[in-house]
Amino acid sequence: MTVTDAFACAIAGLLLVQAALRAKSAWSGRRRERSLWGAFAALAVSWLCRTSTVNDLLDATGIYDLGFLVKHATAIVGICVLLRYVTAVYADAGHAVDLRRSARLSAAVHRIATRASFGTIAVMTAAFVFLLNPPDTSTLFFLERHEGDPGLPIYMGLFYLYMGAAAAVCAVQWGGAARVTPVRSIRIGMILMSCAMVMAVVYVLLRIAFVVTITVTTVSDGTSHAQETLTDSLLYLFSLLWGIGAIAPASRAGSERYRAARNLLSLHPLWKRLAAAAPDVVRHRPSHLFARLRFVGRSLDTFRDVFTSPDASLPVRVNRYTVDIRDAIFELQRRAPADLAEKARDHAQSVPDGLHDTEIRAEALWLRAALLCGIPAIHGNSAAPAPYPFGPGTDPRHEVPHLRAVAAAYSGIRNSEARTLLAMTGADHAGSPDARSH
Repeated sequence: MTVTDAFACAIAGLLLVQAALRAKSAWSGRRRERSLWGAFAALAVSWLCRTSTVNDLLDATGIYDLGFLVKHATAIVGICVLLRYVTAVYADAGHAVDLRRSARLSAAVHRIATRASFGTIAVMTAAFVFLLNPPDTSTLFFLERHEGDPGLPIYMGLFYLYMGAAAAVCAVQWGGAARVTPVRSIRIGMILMSCAMVMAVVYVLLRIAFVVTITVTTVSDGTSHAQETLTDSLLYLFSLLWGIGAIAPASRAGSERYRAARNLLSLHPLWKRLAAAAPDVVRHRPSHLFARLRFVGRSLDTFRDVFTSPDASLPVRVNRYTVDIRDAIFELQRRAPADLAEKARDHAQSVPDGLHDTEIRAEALWLRAALLCGIPAIHGNSAAPAPYPFGPGTDPRHEVPHLRAVAAAYSGIRNSEARTLLAMTGADHAGSPDARSH
């Protein structure tokens, strides 16, 4: 494998990883997600066509330089879909005047580019078939292989014109978006992609100048190799910058999914126990599909609850867990003794565990004891629910960390300790499933 092949494979691999990570969102997402996935996929194919292995496979069809045509055509498709993504981004943006102007500009450019892409590929294909002479296979570079051909300026001129215009639009649009984007990771990604498109414009200008030069005169091999080295370096650099810039928003989304998964795994034991105690108030009941499997059944059910529930995303599932927990707690208030919170606080202060805050431990004691209380015989009675003076306050940002701390404290409390607490209140817990099973 040559150095050029190694660079091409690395960039194609980066794009394919991005396409794979976004495949699910592209399948179920909107135009914006599908457009970005299509751009990654098409540009990955274009970069794979730069490798000698793929070129040799395509040359085996009997059509020499077919790999170059496929590379250029898929690059145009990728650029067209990328412009569609830019249009979708601005269409989903805010209501500021400058953003509406950018959205209109992007939409107009995309409409033109979509129509132009089909015509560009058609004319390039015709020039490739009818105007380019058999290639000089002694060199690897397409421009040198067809130096002096009358169809070369038409073929490459169309490609560079399309690429340069699209790159200029993307550079302006992403540069403008970077100034107004409040999220730091997305702003960095936009800046990197904008810089990449500026380099793409420079690349196109250099290549157009060289095509014009070799059309009107003959250049030395040294000059030809020097421009190939310079322009290829620009090509690799702006492709890497664009790929890294596109990863920045994805890395933020990945970080959010990781935090959501960690929160779900922490909350799951408490959520599952409360959902089992009040199954009518939760949106989706805990899984028991693998309950009969020894050793792995509980882990598989946990995985199913956390990662395969029908929620739109993991962060949405975290919100559902918190709502389910609070709804189940309200149901428990109908069963718990009125003085349970007071007794739980007194017990937490007198018997600290050294690991958790007294208030957190008191809340966990309340939950463990309330779960041992029997279900009221008469539903809808006039008795007021038991007080529940716990919680993170009114700030929803503290809800999940608070519940995670409560879940951790809950796991360290035994039912015997909760029964002792209930005995202090004089409550009857003989009818509780927990009382019979423990």
